[in-house]
Amino acid sequence: MPYEQYLKRFPAYLQQLTMESNGKHVTVDGRTVDYDTGAVYWGEPGTNGQHSFYQLIHQGTTLIPVDLIGFARSLNPLGEHHDILTSNVFAQAEALAFGRTEQQVREEGTPEVVVPHRVMEGNRPTNVLLCDLLTPRLLGSLVALYEHSVFTQGVIWGIDPFDQWGVELGKALAVRILPELQSAAEPDVSHDSSTNALIRRRGRADG
Repeated sequence: MPYEQYLKRFPAYLQQLTMESNGKHVTVDGRTVDYDTGAVYWGEPGTNGQHSFYQLIHQGTTLIPVDLIGFARSLNPLGEHHDILTSNVFAQAEALAFGRTEQQVREEGTPEVVVPHRVMEGNRPTNVLLCDLLTPRLLGSLVALYEHSVFTQGVIWGIDPFDQWGVELGKALAVRILPELQSAAEPDVSHDSSTNALIRRRGRADG
């Protein structure tokens, strides 16, 4: 979660890097793994994420590790804007780490019926990467950090991060489907019933 608008596409890059590389179910020697590999990666600039999916991270039932990326200095200093942004980085990290106990909630004068809803378990694994200033060199360092992480995970899991056979299958099937979609006559389709129905429905829509 980068707290820097210039890095708004960085999570999408990491999504491709990590999920395309380590989404594998067999080891390099072809054995089926009996452990989880790969991780689901997603993200947004931090201020956007706070108003979309942070709630799930704070109080959801699935433990979701988070990287918060902040910067000590802004490329565009404007009043107290950067201090407000940075305070959110630190505050989210503190909330994820330590949460809020029932006692703390009650001490704030919260009505008893609301207390369970405001309790936060905390102990959510979180990294804060506090960088100095976003520069090309710094961006390259962040890329190298995550690329090294992906490579290291591949070694530990015994998988090959450098092939994408799942993606290749989809592309191969698309090559078969494309001429069927473009056929002037009713195509002779031989896929599964669901895919056949989709192709025929598309053909009726074109007609």
